Amino acid sequence: MAEAKKPGDGYHREDSDFTSRGVRCAGWLYLPEGRVRPPLIIMGHGFAAERTFRLPAYAERFAARGLAVLVFDYRNFGDSDGKPRNLVDHRRHIEDWTAAIAHARSLDRIDPDRIALWGSSFGGGHVIVSAARDGRIAAVVSQVPFVDGRATLGSVGLKFTLLATLAALRDYIGQMTGRPPYTIPVVGEPGRIAAMNREDAMSGYLALVPEGSTWKNRVPARALLTASMYRPVTEAARINCPVLFVVAEKDNYIPAEAVERTAARVPRAEMLRLDVGHFDVYVGDCFKQVVEAEADFLQRCLTAGR
Repeated sequence: MAEAKKPGDGYHREDSDFTSRGVRCAGWLYLPEGRVRPPLIIMGHGFAAERTFRLPAYAERFAARGLAVLVFDYRNFGDSDGKPRNLVDHRRHIEDWTAAIAHARSLDRIDPDRIALWGSSFGGGHVIVSAARDGRIAAVVSQVPFVDGRATLGSVGLKFTLLATLAALRDYIGQMTGRPPYTIPVVGEPGRIAAMNREDAMSGYLALVPEGSTWKNRVPARALLTASMYRPVTEAARINCPVLFVVAEKDNYIPAEAVERTAARVPRAEMLRLDVGHFDVYVGDCFKQVVEAEADFLQRCLTAGR
């Protein structure tokens, strides 16, 4: 079993894979030292990303606070199995979250009744849906979350919508006729067809990709159509645990108003509003502010009364 350890940080990391619909999902388990059956945070990434894209930076901070963490790759991504590669489909991702939760509860070294979910961007929508469908989740962090495909679609303009629809249909037709996926870039320059093509897309997204990564900047185009129909906001009212929403007021991809409307539906919602863009929360001083606020929230929710 592969293991990574940082001396003096008070935790160690080991592999902890699981299966989703019969396909292996690669997981890392961070365990704080000297803690008996600690609470656990499950972490998943955003649109077409991998667990190596800055998630360890968050996980290390949480583990140093005495919280166990399970970080995983969705099927078809990163170190997980499955084809076609980089297939973004919220329905499949939710299945992977369900499998990850079941796997976490099976671990005898953590407390199965103190499990929190942490998701960012597209994954921020997945944790809303997962918590709404699983009444045993103890807390949720939803960071710059994708909450409503309609709201996001409304911000991209008619020309992009038409081009995206044509690309998605081409991919679907190819799928039905046995052809390889028709792909588009995950991120591209403004004016180019890509899943994300605002001014900060290339610099912001690619800053998350670690040196030496084999990740490809391609995604099957059908993701543009399925994402536009994805609406976690419709399930938010059923969440019965505390939720921290991290809102980027200058987000070019997810309207802050849509996140605020979603939070208003959650009975026990808290909000951290930041005057930053979508990708700023992952790096620099903003990251330090965000990760400390999230760690405080998770520690408060998961260790209260103990």
